Amino acid sequence: MLRSLLSLIVLLLLVQPVFAATPPQPNILFIMVDDLGKEWVSCYGAEGIQTPAIDGLAATGMKFNNAWCMPQCTPTRVTLLTGQYPFRHGWTNHWDVPRWGAGAHFDPQLNTTYANVLRDAGYKTCAAGKWQIDDFRVEPNAMDEAGFDDWCMWTGYEAQNPPSAERYWDPYINIKGKGSKTYAGQFGPDIYCDYLIDFIGKHKDERMLLYYPMVLTHSPLTTTPDNKDETDKRRLFAGMVRYTDKLVGKLVAALDKAGIREKTIIVFTTDNGTGGQRNQRLGHLVRGGKTKMSEQNGTAMPFIVNCPGIVPEGVTTNALVDFTDILPTFAELGGGTLPAGRVVDGKSFAPLILGQTRKGPREWILSMGGGPAALRNGRVQPALKYDDRVIRDKDYKLWINANRKPIKLYQISGDQWEERNLIDSNDPDTRAALKRLTAIAAEFPAKDGAPIYKKNPPQKWDQKPGIPGGGKKKKKR
Repeated sequence: MLRSLLSLIVLLLLVQPVFAATPPQPNILFIMVDDLGKEWVSCYGAEGIQTPAIDGLAATGMKFNNAWCMPQCTPTRVTLLTGQYPFRHGWTNHWDVPRWGAGAHFDPQLNTTYANVLRDAGYKTCAAGKWQIDDFRVEPNAMDEAGFDDWCMWTGYEAQNPPSAERYWDPYINIKGKGSKTYAGQFGPDIYCDYLIDFIGKHKDERMLLYYPMVLTHSPLTTTPDNKDETDKRRLFAGMVRYTDKLVGKLVAALDKAGIREKTIIVFTTDNGTGGQRNQRLGHLVRGGKTKMSEQNGTAMPFIVNCPGIVPEGVTTNALVDFTDILPTFAELGGGTLPAGRVVDGKSFAPLILGQTRKGPREWILSMGGGPAALRNGRVQPALKYDDRVIRDKDYKLWINANRKPIKLYQISGDQWEERNLIDSNDPDTRAALKRLTAIAAEFPAKDGAPIYKKNPPQKWDQKPGIPGGGKKKKKR
């Protein structure tokens, strides 16, 4: 009897890995690349490019196959901050606040952010990179109000201020206590990364939240300190990807040097698909999927979680997560409390990344939002009453148009490139999937919300009514 019990214990230990106890309130380093799909990350099958630092995080951590962003910058960034879908927080379309203004901005007084949640839980917080949902000329304390103790941010392109267009060479950067200015002769991505490293050195004995929304690899194409003489467009973009990887490795090395690598959970992802570039992945030529909702270039982004001894090593998971899950996951990891009275659509996947379960919390995930927003009655509004969207579960993905009608259905578990539309199929399993996903969509409001904010004072550069940049109204997909 005793021998049988001992054998069972040994078997369980062999089958179920044992992980160290989760450190109380671990540090969190959240890295988000700008405009980069899986087709440029070698551990996801990208061809002709090597990303060794990112690959190393995947090899010694947990790599997600089915992590969904929103299709474009603003919908993604507000979604991950608030834990809400765009139909709820209202930023269903892109609105470049420093460029277009019109009183619009991200209002943390009316919206929750994960940074405020963790700062209230005792974390020191720092952000470095791209923000773009506030105008620092109008709101010099926007980052602090959003929950960050310290920051080093490209301002975004500020209307009527040409130097502010630069995020790479000679960048125009806003730093806490120093305001905004040009850093002549310097490369912006180095400044943002080094600022985080300096913050790590100063606060390594405290709990930290580090948010690194990188400016790489967004257009315009640029040289880096490693390829200053390059002129070929494709090689320029590849160089930007390699420099992205280099900076990721530099941050990991800084955590090692500070002696806090094993109590820092690193999350690596990207905000949406690649813009304007194409590359081979898994034998397919993949076109950049920014603003698109196709699976392998527009919604399912690289997503890797790593922390030695805490996050299971060398695991690839098919668990479903989307960017609404960032806030509740960080809150659970950091012992934070979500403000009462504000809906959070996301679900925490902390137990999954801590090795406490092999299943994610989601039965389905959603992506939506893209194109420019509209300015109506003096306020930013969704371009459409109901924005088209995609919903998927483990096996099937449903496309719903702006008339709230299902238009495409794919068995995504066997058709990841979405080549066979099954919307008219009579197969019982397919019909059941259509009914199931349509029922989920029917639970969403019939009209999307609009951004919630108290208007900023009028400025001379404010966008006038109409579509920003003179573009056309977003088409129904």
